[in-house]
Amino acid sequence: MEVSDEIRTTASEKTRRRAELLFASVTVARSTSFIFAKIGLTAFGVFSLLGIRFLIAFLILAVIFHRRLFQIDKKTLLLGFLMGAALFAVMSTEFAALKTVSASETSLIENMAIVFVPLFEAFLLRRRPGALSMVCAAVAFAGVVLLTMKDGFGIALTPGEIFCFAAAVTFSVSLILNQRCAQKADPLNLGIIQVGTMGLLAQICAFLFESPSLPAGGMDWFIVLYLAVVCTCFGFTLQPVAQKHMSSERASLLSALNPLCAAVLSMIFLKENLGLLGFIGAALILIAIMIPTVLAAAKKQE
Repeated sequence: MEVSDEIRTTASEKTRRRAELLFASVTVARSTSFIFAKIGLTAFGVFSLLGIRFLIAFLILAVIFHRRLFQIDKKTLLLGFLMGAALFAVMSTEFAALKTVSASETSLIENMAIVFVPLFEAFLLRRRPGALSMVCAAVAFAGVVLLTMKDGFGIALTPGEIFCFAAAVTFSVSLILNQRCAQKADPLNLGIIQVGTMGLLAQICAFLFESPSLPAGGMDWFIVLYLAVVCTCFGFTLQPVAQKHMSSERASLLSALNPLCAAVLSMIFLKENLGLLGFIGAALILIAIMIPTVLAAAKKQE
């Protein structure tokens, strides 16, 4: 009996590690979206770019997984719509911020979700946040603050920075919602419905508030297709699959990879200077991500 329990524990640990690796991969993929979206928003409106990006991604996913889509029940459809609405709130505020705020600062402030998720979880479950979660959140948050301070972040907030904080709050809600929904229905189908809902809502808003148009040239098409395939088909659809086997608090900590990668890529491609404080902040974020893994490994060897 003990051997059987040990086998199940080992299998569960391997599943969790694979889920964390997948989540880290989709997070890194999504971090590149800040660069391409920043460039794309010079030619598109917020909702127009979101609409065409997510609808193309949905069409690709529908072709690849058309057999699975025929198996979707009402429960999965409803949960997917709910997740898509939450994602729409995240992406709308994020893209609105990118209109006036640098890609690195947008990503960094948005990922204050690292701090918000444990607090929201504690409120929902009516319990105090775990000590380890709060320590990791505090360290990661310190890293985000240092990364942000490299640009001279102050108390006076611009409209763009307010959108960044709105994105942080909605991203926290989305992470928690995804984790709970992934336990109740097929996570891949949820991800596909989420992407389709996101695209539909964005396209409706594009027709209501903007003048939607198709990409005008090769570079515009490249940006849209990259955002659709890499950042959406892979980056968003597989997130619920990963979150099925991990806590939303752990997901929020791994999400710290997003501002780290976005800051580095922004420095390389958009010439946004990371600076000394930025490098220190990046190190703190990595430490926060590694603390639970290192402690878990040490405890296993005891």
